[in-house]
Amino acid sequence: MTVGAVTGLAAEATVAREIGFEAMAGGGSAAGTEAAATALLVRPVIGLVSFGIAGGLAPGLQSGALLLPAAVRARSGAAYWVDVEWHLRLGAAARKAGLAVTVGGMLGSEAIAATATEKAALYAETNAVAVDLESHLVAAVAQRARVPFVVLRAVADPAERDLPPAALLPLTGTGRPNLPRVLLSLARHPRQMTALLTLAGETKRALEALRRAGQILRSELQRP
Repeated sequence: MTVGAVTGLAAEATVAREIGFEAMAGGGSAAGTEAAATALLVRPVIGLVSFGIAGGLAPGLQSGALLLPAAVRARSGAAYWVDVEWHLRLGAAARKAGLAVTVGGMLGSEAIAATATEKAALYAETNAVAVDLESHLVAAVAQRARVPFVVLRAVADPAERDLPPAALLPLTGTGRPNLPRVLLSLARHPRQMTALLTLAGETKRALEALRRAGQILRSELQRP
């Protein structure tokens, strides 16, 4: 048996599989995320990782910064600790390899943090270093199933970055951008092209950071 990785994007799931995870993309929705985590448990897997990109909340965290949070907090106030021993071993392996990771709280949200102003407010309210759409949901599924859980993420958009309108559109159920809706958004707001290309570059940088970290930490990631 192996470890299951729950992602939002299909591209994140591809990277997770390259590392050796069983991976499923939930498409960024709560229902899709919970279904992906539950399906992985049925296979079965021996642990769950919330894996992928995140939006930065802590000032100064640049795209590609690796995140190994010790806890996850939902916007509802629910809080979840990751598996302590697994987390400690991953942190020790990262330090031994000279791999910089940020250890702090992750915020799980039902909606993307779209603007620098919103990110600053979330940081002031929660002190979380980053935000994503999946970690709190994966944590809840893992807690109910009594399986180990950790988070390995990388920052895509920094805290200082506003996101363009096309980046806020829902994904398809398979975790891919909805191309017709993206093109329509571009037609309506053509000035967002530069910001969208910037975000694409930041996302690529974050995925490459995850790929590299996964290769370095592979043995510990597969041993909850």
